[in-house]
Amino acid sequence: MDLVVTYGLNFAYSTATLGLIVLGLAVVFGLLGVMNMAHGEFVMLGAYSALMVQQAGLPFVLAIPLAVIVCGAIGWLMDWSVIRHLYRRPFDTFLATWGIAILMRKGVEVTFGREYQSVDQSLPGTVSLMGIDYPAYRLVLMAVIVTMFALLFVWYQRSNTGARIKAMVQNPDLAAAVGINTARLSRATFVTGVAIAGLAGVLLAPLVRVEPYMGLDYLLSSFFILVVGGLGTLEGLIIGSSIIGGADVVISAIFDKTAGYLGVLAISILFLWLRPDGIFSRR
Repeated sequence: MDLVVTYGLNFAYSTATLGLIVLGLAVVFGLLGVMNMAHGEFVMLGAYSALMVQQAGLPFVLAIPLAVIVCGAIGWLMDWSVIRHLYRRPFDTFLATWGIAILMRKGVEVTFGREYQSVDQSLPGTVSLMGIDYPAYRLVLMAVIVTMFALLFVWYQRSNTGARIKAMVQNPDLAAAVGINTARLSRATFVTGVAIAGLAGVLLAPLVRVEPYMGLDYLLSSFFILVVGGLGTLEGLIIGSSIIGGADVVISAIFDKTAGYLGVLAISILFLWLRPDGIFSRR
């Protein structure tokens, strides 16, 4: 029974964290048609924001606004200088953001070095749950992620801004004709997406090894989830995260981490073959 509970909690944790990581990419790619290959680097910048706050001797919670501000500012600069000219041109944004990602990795490598570094958990210890001891920070993180998803869903479905975004996605020209500032809205959407990626990085920093190339793994995981779940729906993102996260947990537990990664890759290829638009895609 304890083993079942442990695997169940690990499955929930993996689903929640993967969902948080892919959320920013889903916003940018699904709404703007921008294939942001620097997505993983924004997660990495969020993690380094937590590291800088720790090295300065400041409370961990201050890393959250720092990561959002830093990633949002860089995202705004990216959009103003490059991305706004390439909306809904996935291949062009693929090339442009891949180059930006390389610059970001090298910049962090020069500044902080290539060594693995760690961030202390702000909430150490364990919580007794259904007969097992489980890390307290993981439980709090899962609760925070679920709350974030719920608030974002309500905001997107009920707010005026959410309605404008839907109109812009469906028909940008018509949205502009009725008075919606699509340029400003697109920029805000891109900045929001990369800021969410930075937030994911700072929240995950205490649980991972922080280094300049950590973003590559997150980028691949994010695209695997989008392949499985599809673009355009929150349901697809959650189901995709569940399938990818669950497969990784189960296969890694039976074999090893490398086998888990290969299993996830095989599942993604299978979905590309059988259902190339994903489970819930609206495209």
